[in-house]
Amino acid sequence: MQQLQAKPSSNPMDCSRWFPSFSSLLYKIEKWGAPYFSVNSSGNISIRPKGLNSSSTHEEIDLLKVLKKVSDHKSSGGLGLQLPLIIRLPDVLKNRMESLQSAFESAICSWNYGSRYQGVYPVKSNQNRFIVEDIVRFGFPFRFGLEVGSKPELLLAMNCLCKGHPEALLICNGFKDKDYILLALIARKLAFNVVVVLEQVEELDLVIDLSTKLCVSPVIGLRAKLRTKHGGHFGSTSGERGKFGLTPRQILSVVKKLEKAGMLNCLILLHFHIGSQIPSITMLADGIGEATQIYCELVRLGACLQFIDVGGGLGIDYDGSKSSNSDVSVGYGLEEYASTVVQVIQQVCDSKSVKHPVICSESGRAIVSYHSIVIFEAISSSVSDSPGLNPEGLQHFVEGLTEDARADYSNLSAAVIKGEHTACLHYANKLKQYCLDQFKEGSLNIEQLAIVDELYGMVSKATGASEPIHTYLVNLSIFNSVPDFWAIGQMYPIVPIHRLDQKPTVKGILLDLTCDSDGKIDRFIGGESSLPLHDHRESSGGQYYLGMFLGGAYEEALGGSHNLLGSPSVVQVSSQSSEPEGFIVTMATPGQSCRDVLRTMQHEPEAIFKELKQRIKALGQVNGTADGMFQSVLAGIFSNMPYLTRGSSCS
Repeated sequence: MQQLQAKPSSNPMDCSRWFPSFSSLLYKIEKWGAPYFSVNSSGNISIRPKGLNSSSTHEEIDLLKVLKKVSDHKSSGGLGLQLPLIIRLPDVLKNRMESLQSAFESAICSWNYGSRYQGVYPVKSNQNRFIVEDIVRFGFPFRFGLEVGSKPELLLAMNCLCKGHPEALLICNGFKDKDYILLALIARKLAFNVVVVLEQVEELDLVIDLSTKLCVSPVIGLRAKLRTKHGGHFGSTSGERGKFGLTPRQILSVVKKLEKAGMLNCLILLHFHIGSQIPSITMLADGIGEATQIYCELVRLGACLQFIDVGGGLGIDYDGSKSSNSDVSVGYGLEEYASTVVQVIQQVCDSKSVKHPVICSESGRAIVSYHSIVIFEAISSSVSDSPGLNPEGLQHFVEGLTEDARADYSNLSAAVIKGEHTACLHYANKLKQYCLDQFKEGSLNIEQLAIVDELYGMVSKATGASEPIHTYLVNLSIFNSVPDFWAIGQMYPIVPIHRLDQKPTVKGILLDLTCDSDGKIDRFIGGESSLPLHDHRESSGGQYYLGMFLGGAYEEALGGSHNLLGSPSVVQVSSQSSEPEGFIVTMATPGQSCRDVLRTMQHEPEAIFKELKQRIKALGQVNGTADGMFQSVLAGIFSNMPYLTRGSSCS
């Protein structure tokens, strides 16, 4: 059969030579990772901690060098931490905050807006102490505050804001009981700039009663339930049937109660939430416009409003597509978001002759997503590819078929000769299904079933209907480190962090360590069902490392203890131009040990070890085994992380 002349292709996979820039294009790194992540000339992922403010390559950090520093044995100058590993980048966190502040300040200047921007960080996005403390420290010049949704979050926020700006807001959202409101009012007495946001009308009675008893003037906000709603998973939290917020009738009820109590002057903030990951500017403008109308109406009714809190929703472009019709992308950037918010609020307020309010946002996802990377190792790989059929075995197999099955085989052979690909697949599939039925009935043995599988695989590959998909076993728990992938199908960029100067030769999916059929990643950004990968056996030392990016929001807090695998090791890395490698590790914490994860489920590791030690001694006396060696091994396992170890620098 005459071969067709292939057309020139823009796909880098069609090129015989390979360059790091091809990997950047293949994995869309410059699209979802800009301005923080790129591929350097060595073929490794490079970090620009200061984003666009990173003036030279001297301010870039080679991610593989960080991994080597962290995972190498202490005798080799490393920290000896085991993978998986979370790498946090405070410089990126600072740059995200500065970029958000700059975007709003620029918009306020451009539109000649009559007030300011004053953001808060919703601690639910990542409650880690070091992250929250960094945000308070980095945000001090901007009066940046915190938003909480529970009593423990309020306690940690009070502690962190002891070093915050005196005017930083402490916004209390979420459903509240007496203790929550009491704690918020105590914080008010302690000179924190606390705003109690009403989620239910009934909460107001508690606020009035408790503030009177404590002799404190409360600062009150209310959350409005908007009619504006966007589609997709994240839109389910918005609209008339959204979980949070007060309806117009309930808002009027709050105003009347406050007026009756002589406390309408205490209502200073309007809060609303269009929904997480707002996909488009059109949707954003619609929601902001509706909320600002409510703000102006409250002013007309006598409320002394000063702040409009636009909530969360500032999205992340996880796949680099800049799409307005996706749950994993957004069709705008920071500057366009800020400009739209400022412009719409200004236009509505001007139309009602209302003073421009201070604009507040709760952009947690946009602040923390980029600053955290999960690094994990591929332990092994396999592929269900046909090794080729033995002619004698195939002939014996055909002779054992029924007349109908042999007819399918004959038709398959004829289709192969004619080059009829569709017919080949049709008859191969019929033959495979027939043999499977025969195997279930006990008429076919497992060797014959293996032959038909190999035959079907060869036909599929030869016709281009499918190509072998490799399965990579990775030293990770999806449920602990990427829970949103399992729970809601959230996509994150996953990329090899090295060997990007080499052409990937296979396509693969990732299997985690858990004994759970859901413990796999088989969907990737761009709608792909596999990921271009390198043969991990060809890596130096057989080590092949991958990174999951943009997962700094929610994943750590949501991660559980499935299979008791525990949390990863964590390091904090800052750029340091005076260091030979361009960075320093400012904090390193080993992941949970087997002892730690047992305690999370109320087991007592010391009691377990004592019981097993007694059993070792008893059996050692009978069998003559070296009980001291067994006890030593057991003690080591209790102290080590539950993840797999191997004869490498990472073990």
